Formats: sequence, structure tokens, C-alpha cells
Amino acid sequence: MLDIALGEFAEMSPETIFMGSGDYHHLSYLLIKRYAALGHPLQVVLFDNHPDNMRYPFGIHCGSWVWHVSRLPFVSRVHVLGITSRDVEAAHGWENHLRNLRSGKVRYWCVGRNLGWMKGLGITQSRSFESTALMLEAFAGEIGRSREPVYLTIDKDVLSPEDVQTNWDQGVMRLYEMRSAIDLFRTRIVGSDVTGEVSVYHYQSRFKRLLSGLDGQAEMEANKLARWQAQHQQVNQQILGWLAG
Repeated sequence: MLDIALGEFAEMSPETIFMGSGDYHHLSYLLIKRYAALGHPLQVVLFDNHPDNMRYPFGIHCGSWVWHVSRLPFVSRVHVLGITSRDVEAAHGWENHLRNLRSGKVRYWCVGRNLGWMKGLGITQSRSFESTALMLEAFAGEIGRSREPVYLTIDKDVLSPEDVQTNWDQGVMRLYEMRSAIDLFRTRIVGSDVTGEVSVYHYQSRFKRLLSGLDGQAEMEANKLARWQAQHQQVNQQILGWLAG
């Protein structure tokens, strides 16, 4: 499936792949990589509460995959929308890959974060806003400047707990705001994926348990699981409906 010929893209409907937990968000890299067959530049729009552009010395994982996508020559830009995580602030600045931020190939679109440290390093195209509405207003102007096809990838941890509950730290974007943002480029979408399902797993590896703890992943109460999963199912159906037009 990773070797689709160029002509086949014209005949296929944009697909949406649900990948489960955000632990597997790095699979987006493989899904995006196959669009090299388009033969022209592609933009990636990522809704996520985290930058996913962090340094990771052991290959690729859910927090580092944006760096790998930004190195694909046919990807012209990666927009990460809705970040409220402190991963983008000065205390964690050294953990972020900086080259792609400095070039502007990766752009952080944040809410309520202090990005002042970036200016001294020549990073001028990542911005933070007082609200999601102001962020999306600025993004509308940016995404409208080109007609390049778009690959859309969503981690539902970008959403406010008022719309869906996850057991990761969450953002503040509302569902209606996500829909209005997607409408800006929906006719240009060539493929998409969704992650962020409620993740309940007890790792065998001590190292993986340590990483999970550092991520602040809360224990899931059994009596909440069914209710939260039902919320996610409803949100998934809404997203499918938006993408179908």
C-alpha cells in the first residue's frame, strides 16, 4: 500500500484511518510517506496538544515523528495546531528539534504558551495566541495562501474535556472550532488519520512504564472507560461526517 502509483490517486477517495491510542501516532509518518507518489508538494496539518517534534535517540515514536515527516522532501510544511503543552516553552526548548522550526518547515500554532525563547534562536514563524479562535483566524490566512494538497492528522487530545475525555493532558479546542478549521482546506485533503482513543495498557517494559509516567498518563478508572469510549465513538463519527462533506 505504500507504493501507490500516481494515477491511482486521482481515482481514490480520501481515506481516513483510525489508529487507536496516540501512542501509535508515529504511524502517520508511514501513511504520509506514501504520498511521495503525488509528485508535487504536500502540506501536513496536525491537530495536537503536543508538538510531536521532540528529540528521541531510539528511532521514531509518538513524540518525535513530526521531525521525520519534516525531512521528507515532498512535504512543504507541517502545521501543528492547538498546542497547549509546556513542551514548547523554554524549560523544554532543548528537547524540541529546532532546525525545522527555524526554517519554518514546521510551525507551532499554540494557545496560551510563552514562545519568547524562540526568537533569540531565529524561530519566527511559530506563534502563540490568547485563544483558539484567534489562532484559527491567523491560520486561515496562512493555509489560504496556497492550493497544495493537505494530509490531515488528528490527535483528539487537542480537544477540550468538555467535548471528549482522554487520559492524557488535553488542550482547549472545541469540536466546532476543529470543524471550522477543517472546512478551510477540506476540499484539498488527500488523506487523513485520527488517534487519541482512551489508552489503557500496563507495559511489561520498565522503560516504557517510565516514559508513560513522564507523559503524565493517568490511571483509567474502570467505571469511566465505557462512557469515555462512547464519547470517542461519537466524535469519530462526527469527524468522518465532516470529511465526507
